[in-house]
Amino acid sequence: MRHVDIPGRRLRLREVTVDDVDALHAVYGDPTATEHLPFDPRTREEVEEIVAEAMRAAGTEPRRLYVLAVTDVAEGRTIGVGRLHIEHDHPHSAEIGMGLRPDHWGRGIGTDLVRLLLVFGFRHLGLHRVWGARSPANTAAQLTMLMAGMVEEGRIRHHVRARGTWRDSVVHSAIEDEWEGYRDV
Repeated sequence: MRHVDIPGRRLRLREVTVDDVDALHAVYGDPTATEHLPFDPRTREEVEEIVAEAMRAAGTEPRRLYVLAVTDVAEGRTIGVGRLHIEHDHPHSAEIGMGLRPDHWGRGIGTDLVRLLLVFGFRHLGLHRVWGARSPANTAAQLTMLMAGMVEEGRIRHHVRARGTWRDSVVHSAIEDEWEGYRDV
């Protein structure tokens, strides 16, 4: 089993534990934090199951799912979640996702988080391609991914059903050898 602990200047990625449930519920359960995500705010019990699933996934070989606590280096508190899912049919490629408490928005923390996820995917897992999808209305996520060195690839029409309606997704990606200039986190 690979134990994940990726430090950056302002953030750290580490394995989630049961002690993170309340902190992660502050993200997954917040209507503002989940506004552009393809699900309604989660209950505390649903977050407990997400953490339990992440801990089970940490023990699988080969490991395909990483759900990681995002901690503030200065305070040591969990402020969000980062997710990396390696595709079953394409083990060289992974999808990333993330969520931060809204009180940490607007300070470049999201860009740092995406960069740490890319460092993890490229340097630690040896991936060739890392991608993420966002709601077209989520311009903050667009800026975050572009600033982290990802390229906007295009739109997938009616990709997810969210809040009773079909929604498009805009896909961004980074390719290992193209991402070289963005590695400083």
